[in-house]
Amino acid sequence: MTIDIIYGDRATTGVDADATNGGLWLSADDLKRVSGWEYKPQGFCKGDVCVPTPAARQSEFVDRSRYNLAALANLLGQPVVTDEDHHASSIGAAASERKRALTSLDAPDFTLPDLDGKMHSLSDYRGKKVFVVSWASW
Repeated sequence: MTIDIIYGDRATTGVDADATNGGLWLSADDLKRVSGWEYKPQGFCKGDVCVPTPAARQSEFVDRSRYNLAALANLLGQPVVTDEDHHASSIGAAASERKRALTSLDAPDFTLPDLDGKMHSLSDYRGKKVFVVSWASW
């Protein structure tokens, strides 16, 4: 079945995956395309970072040429939400990463229009003091 997967801030549509029983089984190509992770003899790797899989639980992560992204996310402490009715899954940042981001005092980049409709990104003002005022009409 094809599903849409949101991994962090990356959305990938039409991924061939088996999302039954809490798993999210993907081919090696789709695993890398969706998440950036790839499976190597030392475990799941992304760049220079490799995460070994517990030997006693290997079947939770690898089944021939398919890899369980949901099991990897759980190992990394990332929340996984799957909506089987709408063929969509989302994998968020690990709690430790969110805590680091929230306690760093670094504001996330965003882009919003001013009253004249001109777009402004917070990153455009990096190194400068910025006063942001916002409100909601509701």
